Amino acid sequence: MKPSKTSVLFVCMGNICRSPMAEGAFAKALQLAGLAGDVTIDSAGTHDYHVGDAPDLRAQRTALSHGFDISGLRGRQVQDVDFDRFDYVLAMDSQNLNALKRRAPARHHGKIKLLLSFSRRYPNLDVPDPYYGGQPGFDLTLAMVEDAADGLIKHLQAVRTQVG
Repeated sequence: MKPSKTSVLFVCMGNICRSPMAEGAFAKALQLAGLAGDVTIDSAGTHDYHVGDAPDLRAQRTALSHGFDISGLRGRQVQDVDFDRFDYVLAMDSQNLNALKRRAPARHHGKIKLLLSFSRRYPNLDVPDPYYGGQPGFDLTLAMVEDAADGLIKHLQAVRTQVG
């Protein structure tokens, strides 16, 4: 019997910089690991500032320079149903982590974590919001989320080995 599909939601504040970059980086990492069909992914924001908007152009350019396209993604706000739908709800920073835990029923708190809890190079740090800065901030954000994406892949592979 094939294990059920794992689902991962990446969350930042507005869903136009960090979480779409994380979604794209993780999709690329899944593809490289041969797991693309095994994991459902999405991204959202804790606030409704950019619902329906494409990712920030700087985020799009940074993603493209690393071999993945996030231009088709659209901002959305976290919904209560997301806590039931997703196995992992991964916040980009402690502010959004706290907002998610305030909103989610207590039974879902175990699935809400910092994305960088899966990072080797930046463990348990916040992914800084690059929105008000320049290109170096977008480059750092992408380096952080790519490292966490690799760590998350390793974690999911280990979980599947334990279950299988």
